[in-house]
Amino acid sequence: MVDMIVDAAELKDEGKEVIQALVNFMREKAAEITAESDKITVKAKAISKKHLRVLVKKFLHKQGLNDYFRVISDKENTLKIKERKLEED
Repeated sequence: MVDMIVDAAELKDEGKEVIQALVNFMREKAAEITAESDKITVKAKAISKKHLRVLVKKFLHKQGLNDYFRVISDKENTLKIKERKLEED
């Protein structure tokens, strides 16, 4: 079993329902999901970091948040959803 972590701390500003929607989306696509506040743990026999990143990006796109957030690699087996720095005119 591989444990991958998605850190969604910066999504809290969007509301708890967005993080809950991410958890529900991941449950449909991946094996076993546990969520405690803003950290989502994905347990699966064979899931790569790249595949998990694509899933999170798809979720952000479906929610219309891909212009404001991006997915970056944080530590080993950890992905982080980070707010984009937007240029101000």
